Amino acid sequence: MRPLYRKSKLLRRSRVLWGSVAVWKPRLVFWSGALAIGVVSVLFAYLADLAQHVFNGIRSSGEWGFLLPILVTPVGFALSAYIAARFFPNTQGSGIPQAIAARHFRDEGDRARLLSLRIAFGKIALTVLGLLSGASIGREGPTVQVGASFMLAAARFGGVAHARGLILAGSAAGIAAAFNTPLAGIVFAIEEMSRTYESRANGLVLTAVILSGLAALGLSGSYTYFGTASVGPSQFGDWALVVACGVCGGALGAAFSGFALYAGVRIRRFAQTAPLKRMVILAGACGVVVALVGVSSNGATFGTGYDQARNAIEGQALPLLFFVQKLLASFASMISGIPGGIFAPSLSIGAGLGSTIGYFMGSSIALAAILGMAGYFAGVVQAPMTAFVIILEMTGNHEGVISIMAVSMIGYVTSRLLSREPLYHGLSRVFIAATIRARRSVDKQANAHVSDQIGQ
Repeated sequence: MRPLYRKSKLLRRSRVLWGSVAVWKPRLVFWSGALAIGVVSVLFAYLADLAQHVFNGIRSSGEWGFLLPILVTPVGFALSAYIAARFFPNTQGSGIPQAIAARHFRDEGDRARLLSLRIAFGKIALTVLGLLSGASIGREGPTVQVGASFMLAAARFGGVAHARGLILAGSAAGIAAAFNTPLAGIVFAIEEMSRTYESRANGLVLTAVILSGLAALGLSGSYTYFGTASVGPSQFGDWALVVACGVCGGALGAAFSGFALYAGVRIRRFAQTAPLKRMVILAGACGVVVALVGVSSNGATFGTGYDQARNAIEGQALPLLFFVQKLLASFASMISGIPGGIFAPSLSIGAGLGSTIGYFMGSSIALAAILGMAGYFAGVVQAPMTAFVIILEMTGNHEGVISIMAVSMIGYVTSRLLSREPLYHGLSRVFIAATIRARRSVDKQANAHVSDQIGQ
């Protein structure tokens, strides 16, 4: 009788488990959120590409069309900065620092200031506006904030716990869907977002990446972001190229990160007395810089830089100073305060740097571009595993696996020697501090209102 009793008890438990609405509702909501991230990522990519196409059409219209960015770009920058500050606060910049900062808060209200559906909508719209204005930005970093926002919104609706893990899952799903790089999404969540391995969140991250990836594949098909490359070191000089790209890429990435963090401090002091007015003026001035650099480069530095990076990977040498021009345009776009990421522009800068190094060393331009991308990207974000996995998945270059790993590690070590603070985590502290100040301000007003009522 005892085995039969145990069997019937187990059967009853399984029926309760599988038939319970309380169990299945959070699962279905979580899965729906992950699928939504994939769909929105594809839509975001389409809008971003369309915006760049429209801007290039404006630039090439008429005999003097190439000068139109000098007017269009500053106005677009100023408008984007104004809308972001006035209607969509905390959408400025990449979006990755906001997602990192949100994981430090336990209060739902604090997280909602950084991640919400309203912010996700504003992030997409203003990033597209930036690309429509010729800004040197990308959509991949913003997709992280969008993905985390969607996942938190799904959690609130479905009553799903583990907010920190859900932010991690949404961020990973955003990277995976944006680049079509599922492994890079997982590694990015572990290495960059959390800086530690969280075994309790691994199921959430893996499920979110799978579902968002399936949604993206269903809409856009299977593809490799930069096409397929098949190049690797074949002689001693190619290994010297690995060292050169690692050291130069890491040093340049550290310089970009260090100057960006320093400029952020100076800009916050500058804008303290009149934040909205001064940030709009700054954005317009940065737009002038981006426009002038873009016109001088014959339009090569406008937008994400995807075409230039892909051409270099296919073996076409880029202009020797392209990486300097793209670096300047990306830096100006970043400090302007408009929403937009640095992922794609960083890959373009790295490809340009590698192309120049390969030209002077007489090496393969395709190999040099790939190594330059990995070295510079690892130097900027100081996340070597993310760098080599994302480059490997975006190029499909399995012949160069060891060299890509090596250049990523060299770039990381070089960057750490020159700059001790990772860019995204340094920027996240700005949003943490701003959120704490906002909460204290609200609490102070609430306490003052209570005191007034008691006094009456």
